[in-house]
Amino acid sequence: VFRAFDKDNDSCISVVEWVEGLSVFLRGTLEERIKYCFEVYDLNGDGYISREEMFQMLKNSLLKQPSEEDPDEGIKDLVDIALKKMDYDHDGKLSFMDFEKAVRDENLLLEAFGPCLPDLK
Repeated sequence: VFRAFDKDNDSCISVVEWVEGLSVFLRGTLEERIKYCFEVYDLNGDGYISREEMFQMLKNSLLKQPSEEDPDEGIKDLVDIALKKMDYDHDGKLSFMDFEKAVRDENLLLEAFGPCLPDLK
């Protein structure tokens, strides 16, 4: 979230960056929210959401269930399902174009890898 707000990458969030970030965060258009969520999910800032990044985010956002099964296997299955649904160019990672198309086709995928926007209640 910090990286998404810090647009000039100076490791500080200025007042302008804070206000602009909150504006997108709270009242952004679908396009702005897609861009924001993608920036949050792109953990290493390389312009892609990799299989490893998806795994890490899903692992951190899902509750662990007591079971015989290895919980990492279930998360790997979810990553495979997400890639099958969202990776339109079949390169094994999500570009912004892949993510945007998937979210436009199905809005619920906006926060597919964990919550990053506030509930609008």
